Amino acid sequence: MASENLSAVLKRKGEICLENCEIPNPSSHQVLLAIHTVGICGSDVHFWKSGRLGNFVVTGPLVLGHESSGTVVKVGSKVKHLKEGDRVAIEPGIPCRKCEFCVEGRYNLCPEEKFAATPPDDGTLCRYYCHEADFCYKLPNNVSLEEGALLEPLSVAVHACRRASVTAGMSVLICGAGPIGLVSFLTCKAMGVTKICITDISESRLDFAKKMGADCRVCVRDMDIKVALKEINSKLGGSADVTLECSGAESSIRLGAHVTKSGGVLMLIGIGAPEIKFPILETCLREVDIKGILRYANCYPSALELVASGAVDLKPLITHRFTLEEVHKAFETSYSGADGAVKVLIRCVAK
Repeated sequence: MASENLSAVLKRKGEICLENCEIPNPSSHQVLLAIHTVGICGSDVHFWKSGRLGNFVVTGPLVLGHESSGTVVKVGSKVKHLKEGDRVAIEPGIPCRKCEFCVEGRYNLCPEEKFAATPPDDGTLCRYYCHEADFCYKLPNNVSLEEGALLEPLSVAVHACRRASVTAGMSVLICGAGPIGLVSFLTCKAMGVTKICITDISESRLDFAKKMGADCRVCVRDMDIKVALKEINSKLGGSADVTLECSGAESSIRLGAHVTKSGGVLMLIGIGAPEIKFPILETCLREVDIKGILRYANCYPSALELVASGAVDLKPLITHRFTLEEVHKAFETSYSGADGAVKVLIRCVAK
């Protein structure tokens, strides 16, 4: 084990520094992990560029990163299901386990939850990180550590599809062909959905979605909502039973309100402006259920099974890989989308 814990620290808005931090010691129920891979999430970019995401504001130094995998290097005295050398995916939120939401199993709504790289809690973009052992999931031999890191965004899609009650035989519209839109597409396919349409304002993103198997696509850039509605309905053979809105853009949410079938579900996944102009009567008078999600709960085992079984292949999403020392280039690439960037991974293990 190395003697230094190199970490990517957001010092203030727009400034990421590499610093050597102290290597933590695990408590009795924790494991010390040598972090292997961390994916850059849109929330990391928001904190870097804006210093905040919604109600979460960066007020002091913050280690970024939460889409992570690693190898166990030290085990707490009361940990029984993991041992040194185990490769694990890390579910990055730790709830209080005692409040009404935790007791109900909806621990993602726990008001005391500590979530990696969400102020004030440090994230995983470092060499070593301590985490609660029961939120670490051992990876089978056929699942790589890179895929283990991507179980985090996949769990978002699993949670969204569960809350929207997505099942085979439905028609689904996915707004946004970014990483969350693409894993939502893969999850819907794994659930047996065959009528799926993806929209985006970027032709290159839609081209990438085509490579992932999305045959039904609509570029809605500068498109009138009535024209978009007609185009989508034509491709799906009618209105969407479920719309998974993954962009957070106001125009996209408004489109979802119109295109979702009466009695259907508009699931808001993407994070955008805190307030928008929305056609509320369009949804109310047609009994369209508007739902949102906060991360996920009880989804990591299912996400892992989807990957381990071969039902979902995450590898094509990975377009760029960087070392921890290249963190600035990694974030710039993720932010700009340069060279067709979709999912940017950072390898944290020492050379």
